[in-house]
Amino acid sequence: MAPPLRGRGHFSPAADAIGSELDLELTGRHVAHALAPAFCDAASVYLLQRWLLEEQAHRAADPPQIEARRLALRIGSDAAEDWEPLLPVGEVLVFPRETPYARALATGQTQLLDRMDGHTFERLRRSGPEDSGVNALLRSASFLIVPLRLRGTAVGFVACTRGPDKEPFTRREALAVESLGARACVALDNARRYERERRTALAIRRSLLPETGQTFEGCRVAHGYRPAGQDNVIGGDWYDVLPRPGRRLGMIVGDAMGHGPESAVAMIQLRTAVRTLATLETGPAELMRRLDAVAGDTPGASFATCMYAEWDAESRTCTFVGAGHPPPLVRGPGGPAVPVVLATAGLPLGLGPGRYEPTVLHLSEPTLVLLYSDGLVESRASDIDQGIGRLSLALDAGADDLPDPGRPDALSSLCRRLLSECGPDDVRDDRTLLLAELTPGKN
Repeated sequence: MAPPLRGRGHFSPAADAIGSELDLELTGRHVAHALAPAFCDAASVYLLQRWLLEEQAHRAADPPQIEARRLALRIGSDAAEDWEPLLPVGEVLVFPRETPYARALATGQTQLLDRMDGHTFERLRRSGPEDSGVNALLRSASFLIVPLRLRGTAVGFVACTRGPDKEPFTRREALAVESLGARACVALDNARRYERERRTALAIRRSLLPETGQTFEGCRVAHGYRPAGQDNVIGGDWYDVLPRPGRRLGMIVGDAMGHGPESAVAMIQLRTAVRTLATLETGPAELMRRLDAVAGDTPGASFATCMYAEWDAESRTCTFVGAGHPPPLVRGPGGPAVPVVLATAGLPLGLGPGRYEPTVLHLSEPTLVLLYSDGLVESRASDIDQGIGRLSLALDAGADDLPDPGRPDALSSLCRRLLSECGPDDVRDDRTLLLAELTPGKN
């Protein structure tokens, strides 16, 4: 006999987990596991492909077919992966208009059947004609298809089956699955939106990253980035490598205040402005003054900080100009790494005319230069000077431990080590760094 209805207790404890995670596939699995095997022998969750792809084009009320992706599957007490070769999760299936699946979505009405529909029967029979599990499914004596609708729009369906040894589904049980489906719809939509935001954030982030492992005249550059919190959060950190007139090379690490879309927009605008200014025949201090003017006219960009370094291989000089940003670290052969003593720290950008004075280092030996964001050195447990000291020690240790400093990926490996070892344990701010190996030529 079918189990008695007792609200959520009619399903397995997995029902209580629905909506607990912003993960589309995991939410689908929670739904399927809530239903099978406690409520039915097999349960599957399908979502319309056009909804997943967010296609907004007008669709006919009764289309000739629907395309739906299998999001989750649970058959008996077996793990879904046992069925993966025959009924893979993620597979997109086409259901013609005459199938009960399409009918459920077109009408919004749950479909109660006393046998498996012909379309599904033939598809399963072809997929595993000799498989005992498939044969058990083909003997299903009761079939339940519940449409998933969100704000009046069909987004998918849940399918449940019972074998001949169980009581057929009742209308009361169908109402219970409809209630579960309504709750699942909200959770699935939240997960879909979250994943969309995460994809957008990752696409923006990838578009902003300069090429890694770059080599220029007398200079190798690597960089690293670790976002704060979840991957869908876009922070205000940015960094770039900028070829300049006269065979010079500009390098910058900046930080627009906050996280989220507003700081990301400000960061993108500042980064674009720096790229434009780098093409002009200006010195480092003038470049920073012009960037300050741009920040003053850019919403959300005020109080942004940055550190700019410019390498001139011909004159064997590295010039630094800061705007309220932590000082760079330099390390000569054998160390130790030390902070650069700047002529002036400079005001954060966008606060009105400020003094941006250059600090020039004349280099005669190969030198590591590290630009970084405050996420690597600030924490609630210690002040920034202690954080800079720890970063200096980590740079020394990492540089000394490099097995082959001349390898193309040596700097990238060192960047990864610094990102993992430095900063507070609870990552509340982006961690960004740009590491350059400057090699002066001989006169």
